[in-house]
Amino acid sequence: MPESPLAEAVAPTGGESPADPGAPLGVDRGTLRLALVVGGLVLAVLLGFGLGRLNPPPTGASGNVPAAVAGHTHAPGTGAHSHGRAGVTQAGGADAAGLSISSGGWTLTPSTVEFPVGRAGELRFQIRDERQRVATRFAVVHDKPMHLIVVRRDLTGYQHLHPTMAADGTWSVPLTLTAAGAWRAYADFTVVADDGRQTVATLGVDLTAAGSYVPRPLPAPAASTSVDGFAVDYQGTPKPGETVPLRFTITAGSAPAALEPYLGANGHLVAIREGDLGYLHVHPGPQAEPGNVTFWTTVPGPGRYRMFLDFKVGGVVRTAEFTLAVA
Repeated sequence: MPESPLAEAVAPTGGESPADPGAPLGVDRGTLRLALVVGGLVLAVLLGFGLGRLNPPPTGASGNVPAAVAGHTHAPGTGAHSHGRAGVTQAGGADAAGLSISSGGWTLTPSTVEFPVGRAGELRFQIRDERQRVATRFAVVHDKPMHLIVVRRDLTGYQHLHPTMAADGTWSVPLTLTAAGAWRAYADFTVVADDGRQTVATLGVDLTAAGSYVPRPLPAPAASTSVDGFAVDYQGTPKPGETVPLRFTITAGSAPAALEPYLGANGHLVAIREGDLGYLHVHPGPQAEPGNVTFWTTVPGPGRYRMFLDFKVGGVVRTAEFTLAVA
């Protein structure tokens, strides 16, 4: 039986005959060998490209991708959470948090956003994932699984609340909006996924209290204030993108205040940026001296911020407020 053209084309040759009478369409063996070589090179290049796509470049200090891409980074102000363990991620980018109702695949869904002025209501909401499933597992951070900050858009009326969760994942908390206008609520939490991964997130939603809204001007920047007979001042100059210590001193008369643990810490600091209401929430390290508490704070950019320092003395939580100008 005569050989097929294909069998002849791939069969080994024994000489340099310029032509083969049995080659199809007048193609000689040399031309076929050249075609096979070129085809092999093309195939090798394509395979190499494909393998490169399947095996991404290394990350970390030894690769071309910055280590921060592979590791766990916090948005400014959340570094004091200090999870320090694998499987924890931070929703959002490097700017202040709370700018969106959705971030990192999680969405805050309130049952209502309208409240009567000066009358007690109830804020109810859920945290849902990208498939609209309600989250029901949250990590306890500073003694609570959910921290809710509420403030009017002119940065007055600050409240730090702690909702409770029902079995179906619905959070609820009594809420009174003391003045008419637009308000902002920040849900600050760490959600635990089915596979154990934890995501730190702060989601924000606008609330409204119908009525005539007369915004108050932001007080001038000052490093000292007083609340309920306590003098409170701070030292430190925040700079955009830099982590800077802010050292607060609380005194009662001439004596250092006897600070008590509040939610597992000696104080809590919230800063909200004027304009877009970007949110920073910082917790302190160990107390070094009586009446003093230090926060390592990173502000994302220039502007004016309103800082709210929560501290506890004699079983009572008080809030000292400051206006901070960042150049």
